Amino acid sequence: RKENNHLSFKHHNMHRGTSYLSIGSREERGDGDINNTTPIQNSSSSNVLNGIGCLVLASAILFLLSPAPNTHEGGAGGGLLRTVPDPSSLKQQQAENGLNFDDPRERTRKLPVRIQGLLAQSQLVGKQLDLVKEGKKTVEEIVHAEVIDRDGKIISDGNGNEGVGSSVHVAKGAVSRNYKSAPMTLDEITTFLYSFLKKLNSSNLKNKRATFHGIWAAYHLLVVKWLYPWDQEYLRRMPVRRTGENSIFLSVVTYRDEFCPETLKEAFDKAKDPDNLFVGLVQQNCQEEKCRSGVLEGGKIEDVGPDPDCYAEFCESPEGRVYCENGNIRLLRLKESESLGPYMARYFASKLWLGEEYYMQIDSHMTFLQDWDALSIQMLKKAPSEKPVISHYPPPHTADLVAKTKVAAPRLCGPTFATSDLESQIIRLEGSYNYDTVKLDTPRFAPFVAAGYLVAPSTILSEVPFDPFLPYIFMGEEILLSARLWTSGYDIFSPTHSLLGHHYVRNHQPKFWESIHRTFTFGVHNPLQMLVLNRVKTQLDYPESAKDMMKPKSLFTAVEQYSMGTSRSLEEYLKIVGLDMVTKEVSYTEWCETGVPPPGFEKYANLYTT
Repeated sequence: RKENNHLSFKHHNMHRGTSYLSIGSREERGDGDINNTTPIQNSSSSNVLNGIGCLVLASAILFLLSPAPNTHEGGAGGGLLRTVPDPSSLKQQQAENGLNFDDPRERTRKLPVRIQGLLAQSQLVGKQLDLVKEGKKTVEEIVHAEVIDRDGKIISDGNGNEGVGSSVHVAKGAVSRNYKSAPMTLDEITTFLYSFLKKLNSSNLKNKRATFHGIWAAYHLLVVKWLYPWDQEYLRRMPVRRTGENSIFLSVVTYRDEFCPETLKEAFDKAKDPDNLFVGLVQQNCQEEKCRSGVLEGGKIEDVGPDPDCYAEFCESPEGRVYCENGNIRLLRLKESESLGPYMARYFASKLWLGEEYYMQIDSHMTFLQDWDALSIQMLKKAPSEKPVISHYPPPHTADLVAKTKVAAPRLCGPTFATSDLESQIIRLEGSYNYDTVKLDTPRFAPFVAAGYLVAPSTILSEVPFDPFLPYIFMGEEILLSARLWTSGYDIFSPTHSLLGHHYVRNHQPKFWESIHRTFTFGVHNPLQMLVLNRVKTQLDYPESAKDMMKPKSLFTAVEQYSMGTSRSLEEYLKIVGLDMVTKEVSYTEWCETGVPPPGFEKYANLYTT
């Protein structure tokens, strides 16, 4: 060997007759001279030993550099580069201390039970949020991938991983909570919605200067983590519908509206059975000492005081006190800055339903005919359908509703494709007209519903649920809801005569998009709405809004779960109502304007002969 060789191989005898090779530098071993090693007399033997030593050295280096074996399933971890604790020993230590760190709620046991559950629920998507944002994975794929047995145990995560030890995306605490069977209580519902609104308010403050893409991304993130998983649980644990009692749930959403208290008073005062009327009130107000007006003459906006408190004014009035005390009014308060537009306000209101037999949706500036509630139910029962919806644009609030009982109600027939650049060619409904010269007792078929007045069996809340991914829009909800209802097997009718009036002209009153501008930056609402409308247009088969052509892909998260039904096709609906989504042309349908049943419903023609 060469004298400057720093490695020597030393042969040692071990107590069981085995041998090993010691590797080290001369200095590290304290060897003053290479000859201190055991002499090897035979040259060929020396070469053999050197070769063996080199092989062992190479093997040792490879062993050190190799990754440790997989220990995710609790197997023993080998290798010199990492130390993996034995999972069984960790679980034993947890059990001895009464802890279970697999459950994310373990760290928050002092919080209220509902909040513990919400914290657990936030683990639902976990580390896959980036994949959702990039459009590589959908929330529904993550949420619904797991296969769970009747005891709530995960037996498969949809990726071929079996058993409780699988690497799944739903926290164990969330799993146990998600598989409760009892209907949600009003307290559960409002507690969650207020917690979501608090997060929304915080997010809005952080994104004050964001672009419209940034605003959407922030909202989408909140819904993916919180609102969508909760909504899926809510739909599974909805209150039981109480049939045979003729109860009505009245959805009322108000945005800084001075007419709201009077609307509530008149609704109860003119109801035939006010004790069977239950209001879900979503009140969106400026609650500050100094608020801003709507756009006044000359385009001015002025400082004004706080908005009228619709709930407080009604509940403190002689007419309303008893109904509030009896629980006929269910309230959700939103700050002006938390307003997400009328569609999302109706989403929130729909969650205040507690099993009433019928669902009615109105604006907060309405007038009522005497016995409007009983007459609404009567019309539904007379409609030739198992799943009827009564809707139209009501006459103005100045109309004499008593006189209107003698004439046929206006019907909503005329759609048009918007031509304004700000409206993204969305379908608009042009208004109701009095097409009929003869009033009948049977409601006539209609192609569309109006968001500001409709009444239906409350089954629509479970079969055609509101979509939590549609914030900031002011248009598009009516055509989308019409198509979703029809494809879900619901038939749309106009009322036989008008039951409600509507305040249509509210000049100089605040509008929700003005709040969006104050919450974020001026002018951001229009591009933000146009972005979100692509979710609506995709569902309605606008070719330019096809999924593969649109970005961001987050616009289509869970869209299949809030889209068309399966009873009838969208293609058939568009043909019946005369809409061509490719050419953007409207065909005259005739059946709506003349008051006869649409194609496919000719068997009911005898009901409409005069």
